[in-house]
Amino acid sequence: MSAIIKILVLAAVIPLAGYAGGQESLISAPRPDSLRQPNIIYILCDDLGIGDLGCYGQTKIRTPNIDQLAAEGMRFTRHYCGSAVCAPSRCTLMTGLHTGHAFVRDNFEVPNADGQLPLPAGTITVAKLLQQNGYATAIIGKWGLGNPDSDGAPLKQGFDHSFGPNCQRVAHSYYPAYTWCDDKIIPLNQGCSVSTDGRVRIAPNDDSNNPASYRQFIGKDYVPDLLEKDAIHWIKANKDKPFFLYYPTPVPHAALQVPEDSVAEYKDKLDDKPYLGNRGYVPCRYPRATYAAMITRMDRSIGRILQTVKELGLDDNTVIMFCSDNGPSVEGGVDPAYFKSALGLRDLKGALYEGGIRAPFIARWPGKIKPGTTSDYLSAMWDILPTACELAHIQPPANADGLSLLPTLLALPDQKKHDYLYWEFDNKRAIVTADGWKGIKFHPSLKFELYDLKDDPSEKKNVANDHPELAAKIQKMMDEAHTDSTEFPLAGPTQKK
Repeated sequence: MSAIIKILVLAAVIPLAGYAGGQESLISAPRPDSLRQPNIIYILCDDLGIGDLGCYGQTKIRTPNIDQLAAEGMRFTRHYCGSAVCAPSRCTLMTGLHTGHAFVRDNFEVPNADGQLPLPAGTITVAKLLQQNGYATAIIGKWGLGNPDSDGAPLKQGFDHSFGPNCQRVAHSYYPAYTWCDDKIIPLNQGCSVSTDGRVRIAPNDDSNNPASYRQFIGKDYVPDLLEKDAIHWIKANKDKPFFLYYPTPVPHAALQVPEDSVAEYKDKLDDKPYLGNRGYVPCRYPRATYAAMITRMDRSIGRILQTVKELGLDDNTVIMFCSDNGPSVEGGVDPAYFKSALGLRDLKGALYEGGIRAPFIARWPGKIKPGTTSDYLSAMWDILPTACELAHIQPPANADGLSLLPTLLALPDQKKHDYLYWEFDNKRAIVTADGWKGIKFHPSLKFELYDLKDDPSEKKNVANDHPELAAKIQKMMDEAHTDSTEFPLAGPTQKK
C-alpha cells in the first residue's frame, strides 16, 4: 500500500457510536507527520509466576535477558493480570476492558472448533487501532480468542499476520501435529508416537527413572523455537514502518516439554522425581528441570528477538513490554512451591487471590524510560490498550477501563490513577483499591472477604467484620463495575449486548 493510499485510508476512519465491548468505534487523532510512531513489542508468558524471574527474586532459574530488560527499564510491583486464567486475561489485553465489561470472562470451549469463545465481530482491539493508524501488526504465539473460521480469528481482529497455536488445547503440547500461519494449517514433522489425549501415562512396563522411556513424547518441531524464528523474520520484513508485535509465548504452561539440550543445564542441579502423566499432560522424567529449562530457553528466544531489534537500528524507537497472563499453575507436574513462583502470595492460577492475578510487568524504552527503576503504580493488563494508543498518538475508546501508563514510564507528573481494579471469574468478584484494600465476593453464597494488602499482602487475615462500612462500600463498587455478559452472567438476568 502506498503512503498516499495509507493517508486516504486513515482520513476515512469515522467514529461509530455505541461501543460496548462488541461494536466498533475506531477513532484517530492527528499526529505530526515528522514523528514516527514507536514500535511496540508486547511479550506475554503463559502461567509464569511473578517469582519465576531473577529480577523478582528467583534463584533457581536463569532469566538473564528478561533481567536485563528490567535493568534497562522499569519493573512494576503492583501490576495485575486481566484474569486468573488464559482467555479472559487476553481479552482484557486486546480490548482495554476489565472482566466486568469484557465479552470473554472465562475459558469457554467451543465444540468441534480449533479454538475458544471468539471475540465478536466489531470488537475494538489494540491491534485494530494500531493497524488502522499505520502499524504493521502481528501475533506470533497462542491466541485463544476464536478459531480461524470465526469472527474472533486474529486476521479479523486487527492482525496482518498470525503464526502459532490458535487453540489453547493444542498449545498444551509443544510438539503438536500442526500449527497455524495466517489462515492456513501448517503440518509439523514431530515423529511422536503419543499425543496429549487425556490418557497419556508411562506404561507399567516402562522404567519411570529411565530418560529413554520419555523420548516417545519428544518431537522434532518445538513450537517456541518456531515462534522465535517467525518473529525475527517478521521484524526484519517490517523494519521500515512502525510495527506492533504481540508475542504470547505458550511457555511455561504445561505440558512440561523442552529439547534435551536445554534440560541438560538443570537436571543434575535440581532435586527431581518423575511426573508420570495425567489429565492430558505428557509424562516428564525431570519436571522441575524441564520447567526451569523451558523458561530459560524462552528467555534465550527473547534475547535473540531483542538482539535483532538492536542490529536493525530500531532499539531506541522500540517500546518492549513483558508480562504473564495469570499466576503459576500446578498442572502437568509443575511445582510452583519448589520455585516459590507466587512469591509468597496466596493461591495460584484460577484464584482471585493475589497469587492468581499478580503479574510481573517490565517496560523498556532506551532513552525514554529511566533504567533500573521500580514502580508501585497500581496497574493491570487493560491499561495496555490506552498506553499503546498514547504511544501511537491515537485516541483510545472513551469507555476503555484502562489508563495509559506512559506518564509513569516517562516519569511525568500527570499520571491518572485507578480508584480500583476489578475482576470477575468463576462466580467470584474481586477489587483492589488504590489505597491497598482487597475485597473478594463469592457467588451465590455472597460470602465477602476483606484484606489489607499494605500489611497483609499474603491475604492471611480476613478483616471484613472489623470494617463493615468499608466492606459495604467495596461491595457496592463491585456491583457498579459488573455488567452481565450473554456468555458469562455472574448474577441476575442476562442482558444481550
